[in-house]
Amino acid sequence: MNLTFEILTPLTTVFKDEVDEIVVPTVNGEITILPNHINLLTQVFPGELIVKKGSNIHSLAVTGGFMEVSKNRVSILADYAIKTQDIEIAKVEEAKKRAEKIMQEKTSEKDFKIAQGELLKAIIELKVAGKRRRRS
Repeated sequence: MNLTFEILTPLTTVFKDEVDEIVVPTVNGEITILPNHINLLTQVFPGELIVKKGSNIHSLAVTGGFMEVSKNRVSILADYAIKTQDIEIAKVEEAKKRAEKIMQEKTSEKDFKIAQGELLKAIIELKVAGKRRRRS
């Protein structure tokens, strides 16, 4: 028996498949979801999400959101998520520098918050991409 898993963002479906196991960062720590897991609704914490299907392991960077587990179906509504293999390190490093620069300048509170979100996204992507490189 497998889990039906999907991760959605406001823009797209990032991942959708039948899987064996999902490891999710939550506000209460990392949890593993296996088939026949109890019903659950929890907040997803920024970090690395790991999906296992047979001998394949997929890694995603996620900045937060909510997860619902019900009847072997797992849905994550994420603020932002990206498959690790789709992360472009050079672009992410550039975005990180831009965000840091905006935060150092005297900007409006709105611009500061936007830059802060972009910085968080870049840091998580770089961290997850770095983990993937070490595993390979």
